Amino acid sequence: MLPNDPMMLFSFINMKLRDEYASLDELCEDMDVDQKMLVERLAECGFEYNPAANKFW
Repeated sequence: MLPNDPMMLFSFINMKLRDEYASLDELCEDMDVDQKMLVERLAECGFEYNPAANKFW
């Protein structure tokens, strides 16, 4: 289950990307998360995914 708080979600996803997953695609597939929904939810808070850095910022 993903955190509801946007800052906690941002932190949680970046931690998972840093420690466990080589890409957002891999994270979403493994955790059964709708990638479009996740990207849109974080975009609403001003964050966007950078594939080269493999993190949201």
